[in-house]
Amino acid sequence: MGDIVFWALIRAAVVIPVIWFSRDYIDYQVWWPAGILALYGIILHPAIINYNLFLERNKPVLQSTLCSSCRHFDKTAVLCLKHDEHPTEEYLPCDAIDWEPKSGNTIDKDSE
Repeated sequence: MGDIVFWALIRAAVVIPVIWFSRDYIDYQVWWPAGILALYGIILHPAIINYNLFLERNKPVLQSTLCSSCRHFDKTAVLCLKHDEHPTEEYLPCDAIDWEPKSGNTIDKDSE
C-alpha cells in the first residue's frame, strides 16, 4: 500500500510544477480545467487503479486466512502488527500461536 502513496507523491511532485509553469503558456480559461484533468488523470486515477489491484491481489488473504480474524491484523496494509510481517495464504507470521480474536469475536465465558 505504501508504494501506491509513494508513487502518487512522486507523480504529484512532477505534475504540480509542470501545471504551475504552464499557466504562462495556456489561456487562463483553459488552464484550470486542463490542470484539474491532469491532476486527476496523472495522480488520482492511477492511484485508484493501483488500490483496486491491491485489494484484488489480497482478497484471498483478507477472506480466507486465520490472520484476517486476529486483533493484530491490519487489513488496510495486509500486515501482522505484532510480527511486522505480511501474511499470505501459505504463510502465517506467528504460525497461529499468537492469534487473538478481534473484540467482536470473543467467546462469552459464562456460556461454557
